[in-house]
Amino acid sequence: MTDPDRFGSRRSTVYAPNGLVATSQPLAAEAGVQMLREGGNAFDAAVATAAALNVVEPTSTGLGGDVFACYRTADGEVGALRSCGGAPADATIANVREALREDPDADEYYPASRGYATDADGEAGMPFLGPHAVTVPGTARGWETTVQELGKLTLADALGPAIEYATEGYPVSEIIASHWTGAEDLFTDDHAREAFLKDGRAPGVGETMRLPRLGESLRTIAERGADVVYEGEIAEQIAAEVQDHGGFMTVDDLAAFEPEFVEPVSTTYNGAEIFELPPNNQGLIALEALNIAEELGAGDYPLDSPERIHYFAEATKRAFHDGHRYVTDPEYEDVPALGSKKWAAQRAKGIDETPDHDVSFGVPDSHAEDADTVLLTAADDEGNVVSYINSRFAGFGSGLVAGETGIALQNRGASFSLDREHPNSLEPGKRPFHTLIPAMARFGEDDWAAFGVMGGFMQPQGHVQVISNVVDYDMPLQAALDHPRWRYRESGELAIEGRVDGATASKLARMGHDVRVLPPVMFGGAQVTRRRGGTLSGATEPRKDGTATGY
Repeated sequence: MTDPDRFGSRRSTVYAPNGLVATSQPLAAEAGVQMLREGGNAFDAAVATAAALNVVEPTSTGLGGDVFACYRTADGEVGALRSCGGAPADATIANVREALREDPDADEYYPASRGYATDADGEAGMPFLGPHAVTVPGTARGWETTVQELGKLTLADALGPAIEYATEGYPVSEIIASHWTGAEDLFTDDHAREAFLKDGRAPGVGETMRLPRLGESLRTIAERGADVVYEGEIAEQIAAEVQDHGGFMTVDDLAAFEPEFVEPVSTTYNGAEIFELPPNNQGLIALEALNIAEELGAGDYPLDSPERIHYFAEATKRAFHDGHRYVTDPEYEDVPALGSKKWAAQRAKGIDETPDHDVSFGVPDSHAEDADTVLLTAADDEGNVVSYINSRFAGFGSGLVAGETGIALQNRGASFSLDREHPNSLEPGKRPFHTLIPAMARFGEDDWAAFGVMGGFMQPQGHVQVISNVVDYDMPLQAALDHPRWRYRESGELAIEGRVDGATASKLARMGHDVRVLPPVMFGGAQVTRRRGGTLSGATEPRKDGTATGY
């Protein structure tokens, strides 16, 4: 895997007068800027960027996944879009268990190395891959809703650059080429391998890649709208693909899906106001961690001190424990006010200068810990600022590609449990626990930023660190993303980047932390775009292939 540390280039915060986009692949960022130049706003740019990422970074996102947004509009509205589907109507725990027991290929298709698991009774656990991990994809409806309700252009306009890249080809960038190799083992069906591989292999760095089947699906959506994905021939191919592998998805499940606008959840941190996605997303984990850290005064310690890392990590540890215990689809179970100051005050009690090894991670799905996807942020001169996520969960998703569509289907259903007592237990129509959390921050009266840090359970931890870097230490945006990171792990380890000072790492170990150095790729993928007064600025993740660009 390509190591970003071997690149010695420096970045600075990008400034622009008219519009700005930041994301993890330069061609996708340019697609968004193209929409801004053509009279679109930040929401049109977000959809164009997301669609282009489906093509130029298909290792992390796709039409077979979900879409989420957190935004501030030019007229001052702070809002959120949730476009994620639930489990099929026939996907009961009993039906899935029976299907797994009767599947003669289950041991081959779901070996331990590929995510097949058993529970305490020896029964099959929720598969990480395959047809039972596929939930209704929200991407196409999410894109369409974004441009229709918040944009200025058409869906066809926004999909134009992605269609061109898919049909005409593009050179594959370094980090993405490294991730693409996973498709060589994941995809077993001929039509899946033909859609995403070249003669059975992943494309190399700088090699031109075309995705004509995906391009044709994008063109069909551009011409006929998202209905074709939920009620037309693409819907039929999605349902057939899942059913052919023993799953329960039907066209009726797809046709019943609609996106929803939801109220963000929020808190304040040392004068800044932070907005996150509510459950079924893990935004409450980030808010609780910030609240506990504020209660402890974690941001009062010197930037690179072991004490700062310790208190933020302990705050995060408790937030994960609570979030993984309570966060679920709120239509199926009540979720307590984890983001409140009162809750944080209680959870901060007992935290001292030594780590608490008795607090469990409470992980709903350990596979989600290191999952990765894409994030983009966009801003325009009208005052719109948006953080936008388009995800399939784990890389190329479930391992299924819908017929001849070139659409790889997500495996977000892997976050369900087949334990009926679990808050994220599988139920028909239920939406799974989602790691994805686009976010907004208000630093002042006319100072708004769209941000996020991708990477499974790194996401809320990344939010905490980026916000603290800006608020507590007044870092420029790019410096806030560049700074070495830490992350608390399900195993109880405290992982740090190799760039963390050796003396700091040693002191953390002496304090009682189980310190482990991990490579940069394990510490997330952040993007940020800010509108401060009339000035736009942005920054991009140095651990990715991306760029922040504007005009």
